Amino acid sequence: MSFLDRERRECLVFQAFSYLSHLYCPTCSQEYSAKEPAHLCQCGSPLLAAYDMDALKVQFRKETVMARPPSLWRYHELLPVKKENDIVSLGEGMTPLVEMIKTGKNYGVDHLFMKDESLLPSGSSKARGAAAGISKAKEWKITDIAMPANGNAGAAWSLYGSRASITSHIVMPVEAPIISRKECAAAGADLHLVNGLIHDAGTIISHAVQKYGWFDASPFKEPYRIEGKKTMGLELAEQLQWKLPDVIACPVGEGAEFIGIYKAMQELMELGWVDSEKIPRLVAVQAESCAPIVEAYEKHQTTADNHPESYTAAFDINVPASIGDFLVLNAIYETKGCAVAVCEHDLLAEQRWITRKEGTFISPEGAAAFAGVRRLREEAWLHPEDTVVCVNTGMGIKSPEAFDVSVPILAADDEL
Repeated sequence: MSFLDRERRECLVFQAFSYLSHLYCPTCSQEYSAKEPAHLCQCGSPLLAAYDMDALKVQFRKETVMARPPSLWRYHELLPVKKENDIVSLGEGMTPLVEMIKTGKNYGVDHLFMKDESLLPSGSSKARGAAAGISKAKEWKITDIAMPANGNAGAAWSLYGSRASITSHIVMPVEAPIISRKECAAAGADLHLVNGLIHDAGTIISHAVQKYGWFDASPFKEPYRIEGKKTMGLELAEQLQWKLPDVIACPVGEGAEFIGIYKAMQELMELGWVDSEKIPRLVAVQAESCAPIVEAYEKHQTTADNHPESYTAAFDINVPASIGDFLVLNAIYETKGCAVAVCEHDLLAEQRWITRKEGTFISPEGAAAFAGVRRLREEAWLHPEDTVVCVNTGMGIKSPEAFDVSVPILAADDEL
């Protein structure tokens, strides 16, 4: 009996906290044990987590989940942490699903919703990945993690790392939002800035990992970040009474949120919790100045080309290349979705519109998702009767540089 067979059998024998079975390569199908730290497949591909779905179909019920506290960890059977004591939590999970009535009317979409990730610890969706990744690092007794980041991910992993007494070594581009940089510093992270983009930060981290032996928590080199991100999709299904929307629009940089949502939908369908005949069309939204996924989609490619140097106010999606690009594109093709790029003017105008009309100060990245939906409705790719969910990945106040304000200054004796 192989180690993978033994691990699967163990899950069948008793009610486990996690039904994590093994890791597998989506490129070459090679399987790896989940009982020790892992990074990439020997073929260079990212690894994905697999669960004992046969056991879960017998022992896991959505009614049980719905009776639990509103936390990310209500889905612990479908998450990778083996013991409850190893969970590192700051209260993440079950973010609001807000109906955007005014915006939907303006777009001509009858049922438009926002999955608002801005209320998570650290103010962004990156808290989900950090919660899962740092918890696994604690389980393995890792003391130092290292990663490149555009901003929010570095802040989230630094904060969760400090809670777990794990030192975070972070390299960010010099153009990264100042608030995210300050979050890292306040959390006690070993923060450095690079005069370049995130791939330059990644090169520095790779060399440091080899030199110092730190655990490489770079996107897709650490397989459990996606598992935390997929809880966004699990929550969304539950909030819609296990009826999936027609379309989910998500801003895409390195793509972990997008891949996580797709993975959640696949697992829910395999469990029989949602209609297997209706998977949402997934829409990847990028900024025109940095749109490698969009360009690959338009050329019907399965991988994306490296994008030239760029800048967008939606800095978290300013990612010229990602080793998970083929997973994003596969999710688009498999769901009959699409990829769309929006210009800087449109995403910033959308941020202002939504803030003024809906009363929620969304991030530039979230605004990009809404701008993409507006464009797709104008092009009739979306239908008025579609149920559409836009993912707002963070707080607008975390990117103050993106929002220019000119305010008159009064003298003490002036009147309005």
